[in-house]
Amino acid sequence: MNARERRTARHQPPSPEEARPRRRKDPITVEQVVDTALGIIATEGYDALTMRRLSAALDTGPASLYAHVVNKADLDELLIGRLCARLALPEPDPAAWREQIRGVCEELRDQYLKYPGISRAALAMAPTDLEALRVSEGMLALLLTAGIAPQRAAWAIDALLLYVAAYCLELSVAHRRAEQGDAVWPADRDELVRRITALPAASFPHTTRHAAELTSGTGHDRFDFTVGLMIDGLA
Repeated sequence: MNARERRTARHQPPSPEEARPRRRKDPITVEQVVDTALGIIATEGYDALTMRRLSAALDTGPASLYAHVVNKADLDELLIGRLCARLALPEPDPAAWREQIRGVCEELRDQYLKYPGISRAALAMAPTDLEALRVSEGMLALLLTAGIAPQRAAWAIDALLLYVAAYCLELSVAHRRAEQGDAVWPADRDELVRRITALPAASFPHTTRHAAELTSGTGHDRFDFTVGLMIDGLA
């Protein structure tokens, strides 16, 4: 399906079967709501998750769904809380705080990447979910034990969590574009280097000279560099 067909499909009215209210024999639970939502995201991406799509997957009506979640923002917080519940927080060790805080960031990154685009739900969120608060409490304990001033520690946690979410979101957007054939940049690094080095050197002397450095990095090299840079800045 090309881009035009996808846009058309999104604006088609629901079929009579889709429009018919669904009835479910067994009552749903919050856990089922979150499980189903994560299943949708894992297979279709975060953008596919709507309250209507979730209701259909649960074979229930919107009224039953809203009995468990207030709105999409409430659902987002439940989703992030579920992922945070999977994180193992270390006992603070002032001699190993850098490795410990980096480990928390890596665990959260890996959880986000299992569900394409889900880190968008964490952006601009002031969490009240106990599991999300457990993670920030654990990170705060690590930094305070290391002797970091409370204000610096608090802002550092915010910056680290923001970077992890943004990093994962960028990866999910790039992967989705590649799957849809809409990638802006060439996926092949050699081609990217060729394009950069073909720029007029008089206007871009540094960019053309350091094309290899600008395009370097495999796996999570850039993530490791940036998180390390932020952590070292606190020392």
